[in-house]
Amino acid sequence: MKNKFINVIIFLIVPATSALGYVGPGLGTGAIATVLGVIFAIFLSLFSIVWYPIKRLIKKNKDRKAKK
Repeated sequence: MKNKFINVIIFLIVPATSALGYVGPGLGTGAIATVLGVIFAIFLSLFSIVWYPIKRLIKKNKDRKAKK
């Protein structure tokens, strides 16, 4: 119990400093590629949900016109 109290006092007394971090070109490029990949996957899934029913309707209309 005494040890926890001392730790709390030390954490309150010692000022917090900001952590400096370096994002290198590899990590930066990987992060950008990940974000773009997720955005592209969402766009592609929404496009496929809309496109395939439209494609099926177009094919049905072509088949009906070909039979006439």
